[in-house]
Amino acid sequence: MNFTAQKASRKWANGAFGRLAAAMVTVGATCLLLGMPTAPAYAKKGCCAAPWDNLFRVGSPKSRAKVRHVAVPLPKPRPAEAPAAESAPAEKDQAAARDDKSRDQSKDQSKDQSKDLPKDQATPAPQPSACRLALTDAIAIAPSIPDIRDAGGCGGEDLVRLEAIVLPDKRQVSVKPAAILRCPMASALVEWIRNDIAPLAAGLGSTISNLDNFDSYECRGRNRVAGAKLSEHGRANALDVRAFKLANGRAISLTDRSVPREVRESVLHSACTRFPTVLGPGSDGYHEDHIHLDLMERRGNYRICQWNVWDPLPQIAPLLPAQRPDEAPPREVAARSENNKPDANKSDAAKPEADKTGTAKPDDEKSKQAEPAREEKPATKKRRQDRSF
Repeated sequence: MNFTAQKASRKWANGAFGRLAAAMVTVGATCLLLGMPTAPAYAKKGCCAAPWDNLFRVGSPKSRAKVRHVAVPLPKPRPAEAPAAESAPAEKDQAAARDDKSRDQSKDQSKDQSKDLPKDQATPAPQPSACRLALTDAIAIAPSIPDIRDAGGCGGEDLVRLEAIVLPDKRQVSVKPAAILRCPMASALVEWIRNDIAPLAAGLGSTISNLDNFDSYECRGRNRVAGAKLSEHGRANALDVRAFKLANGRAISLTDRSVPREVRESVLHSACTRFPTVLGPGSDGYHEDHIHLDLMERRGNYRICQWNVWDPLPQIAPLLPAQRPDEAPPREVAARSENNKPDANKSDAAKPEADKTGTAKPDDEKSKQAEPAREEKPATKKRRQDRSF
C-alpha cells in the first residue's frame, strides 16, 4: 500500500486545517518567549509574579499555612540520690578514693564533736533495770551477760550468770555449774537460799555451801518433747535443783527418801511460797530426780505445786510372810470361788433346819478335822544395813 502526504491531503479535506493549527501554535509560543521579561528587569520591577510564573516555576513556592513553633519537651533533671553514671576505671578509682577521704573526715569530725560535747549530751548507754540495781555484790555474784536471741523464741533480756549467793554472814554458796537466768528469777532464787534454806541448814547443825544446778537456760520444749510448747528453761526463767551440799560434807537430796521427811517438807513449803511453779516426784514422770522451779505468770496468779514427799523406805525388809492373824476366816471359806456364792446362800438358808435335826456341824469343827496338825517353827528374819544419807 503506497501512502504519501499528497495522497493524504487529497483523501481528507481537513489537511489544510491541520497545517494552519500547527502554524498558530508556533506563533503563540514565539510571542510568549518574546514577552517574558529578563531576570534583571523582573528584579527591578518588584511587583507580583507574572501569571505564567507558576507554569514555568520561576518564582519561589508560597507557604500554604503558618509555621507552628512547637516546644520540644526536655528531660527532667537528674535527681541527687540517683547513682552516679558509669565512668572509666580510673575515674571510678578516683571517685572511690574521694569518698573514702570524705568518710574519714566525717568520722574524725564526729569524734571531735563527741569529745567536745559534755557527758550529758553524749550517746546514753542502756540503763540497768531495777532488778539489776538491787542484785548487788553484797547478796550475789551475778555478772550481767548480753541478751540472747535464739531460734524459736528462745532467749531473753536482762540476763545474769549466777555464780554464787552471798549469805548474811558473808559466806558464799556456790552455784555449780553457774546458772544463766533472767534477773528476776536469779533474785528470787537468792532470796530463797538466804532466807529459807540457810536457816534450815543451820537447824541441821551446819551451813549450806553448794547448790546443785541440774539445768538452767536451754533452748528446748517442755520436758524435751519434740513439738511441745517452749519451756521456761528456753526463756531463762527456770532452774532445776537436785540437792544442797552442807559445809560438813553432807548432801541433802530433795528427792531421796532417806532424807528426813520433815526436811523435805520444809523445802517444799518454802519453794511453793516463793515460786509459782514447783514440780517434783509424782508430778508428771519427768521430775522424779530433781525439783523444777520457775516464775511463769498465769491468769489469775494461778500457781502449781506438785511434789509428793514420799515416806522413807522401811529399814528392815520383811523376808518371810507375816503370821496369819487370829481374826482371819478359815482357809476353806477363803478359798471358795465367786461362782459358788449362790450355793452358799442356799446353804445358809438350810442351816437352821440342820441345826434343828443336829446333823450339821459348824465350819470351825470341819476345818479342824480337815487340817492336819503341824509344828510351828520360830520365824527367822534378816536385817538389812541402814541406808545412810
